[in-house]
Order: sequence, then C-alpha cells, then structure tokens
Amino acid sequence: MAEMVEKEMFDGKKVKLIGPDYDAGSLAGGTSYSWKSNIVGRDQYIKYVSESERYWYTPMDQWFGSEKRKNPA
Repeated sequence: MAEMVEKEMFDGKKVKLIGPDYDAGSLAGGTSYSWKSNIVGRDQYIKYVSESERYWYTPMDQWFGSEKRKNPA
C-alpha cells in the first residue's frame, strides 16, 4: 500500500496525500538509445536526418495523407 505524505495547501491547511505508488523502471537494453552509434557513414547520417526532418523541410504538396492540410494556410 502507498505511504501517506503530509503536505501544505496554498491556504496553509495540512492535508494527507497518497505518496508515490510505482515501481522504479529501467530501460529494456540497459542503456539509453543512441541513434548516432547505429549510423556508419556520412551518407547514412544525411539520409537519417533528411528523413526525420522532412516535416520541416519539404513542401506541403509532398506530405502524406494525414499530414496534409485541407485548407492551406
């Protein structure tokens, strides 16, 4: 069962709240995901960045179905 924590409200009243009630998590692989370590050469790096940044750098007529605006701004 969760532990009760006593806090003070904005008006100065003391209230009891339920404290943290979760198990500490951990990453599946044990370390954080580093996408740069999976890229070998300059060509792969440029391809990855251009594909991931396509929302910013492509004209709206090249966007996919759900990304398109019905009424252009």
